[in-house]
Amino acid sequence: METFPGRLTLAFGAGCLGGLVNSVVVWFLGDAGIPERLGVQLAPAFTLAWLYPRIVWGGIWAVLLLLPLAARSHILRGLLVSLAPSAATLLWLMPEAGKGLFGLQTGWLTPAFVMVYNAVWGIAAGFWFALASGQTRRL
Repeated sequence: METFPGRLTLAFGAGCLGGLVNSVVVWFLGDAGIPERLGVQLAPAFTLAWLYPRIVWGGIWAVLLLLPLAARSHILRGLLVSLAPSAATLLWLMPEAGKGLFGLQTGWLTPAFVMVYNAVWGIAAGFWFALASGQTRRL
C-alpha cells in the first residue's frame, strides 16, 4: 500500500497489534510478580476495560511510524517511536494519576519498566508494519 490512507491504516493496525503484545507482556510480568520484586507497583488486572484503551492508543501512537525515521529498519523506527508514549506516560500520565513525575511514587525503577514495555510495543508495531507493507527486507 503506497497511498497515504493505506499506510496510515497499516500503521494503525500495527500499533493496535503492538498494543495487544505490550499488554500481554505487562500483564504477564505483573502477574508473575517481576515488577513487585523490583519494588515497582505495576501489576494490572487483565480486563477488557484495561485492555481496550491500550490497543486503541497503541494504534494512535503508531501513526508516528509514518515519520521518516530510521529508514533502513522498521524495528529501529518502532523503538524510536516508542520514546513518545514513554515520555507521555512518564511526564504527563503518571503525574496526572498522582504517581509523581516519572511515576516514581510507584517505584524508582518505574521509568525503566515503562520504557521497556513501550519498546516491546515499538518492536511489535514496527515488525508488523514492515511485514504488512511487504517491506521485510527493512526489518
